[in-house]
Amino acid sequence: MNDLQLDPARTALLIMDLQQGILSRHPDPDPFVAGLVRARQAARDAGATVGYVRVALTADEVAQVPASSRFATAGAGMDPDAPGTQIDARLAPAEDEIVVRKRRVGAFGTTDLADQLAERGIDTLVLTGIATAGVVLSTVRDAADRDYRLVVLDDGCWDADPEVHRVLTEKVFPRSGATVTSIQEFVTSLA
Repeated sequence: MNDLQLDPARTALLIMDLQQGILSRHPDPDPFVAGLVRARQAARDAGATVGYVRVALTADEVAQVPASSRFATAGAGMDPDAPGTQIDARLAPAEDEIVVRKRRVGAFGTTDLADQLAERGIDTLVLTGIATAGVVLSTVRDAADRDYRLVVLDDGCWDADPEVHRVLTEKVFPRSGATVTSIQEFVTSLA
């Protein structure tokens, strides 16, 4: 039974780190992306906000990263103009949708995402992305501290370690205040 009730005018679907270089790690990306396209279309049809978060660092930004950070080496291959940092073409943003470029794991810390969501009156976030233990976890924790209502689409997230994904979606996210549901339940809730 689906008891998820969302007000599309106050809801944003966030598609996070679905860029070519990260999506290429998924063993079967086509059905995964198809599910996200379906969720995005339902959000658009209902009048919800759609936002995209991608990670990329300029050479100057990489030079400013402390040597102790994992981004000191990882960021070097993440130029904002490189094909691997671009959002997958099947999920290309529409002109009026939110797109932010981050320089760390979470969606908020190095972007103006919170300001853009506030300008649109958004208080509910529906989170998707790769990886569950990366951008999704970091964003759940930060968004909870920012008092957003949170929904995580279990099959709209993926992690290279299925057990980590399971523990996060079944135990950690619900304890963080997030409702964990499926793409189908999300689509149904907006119909």
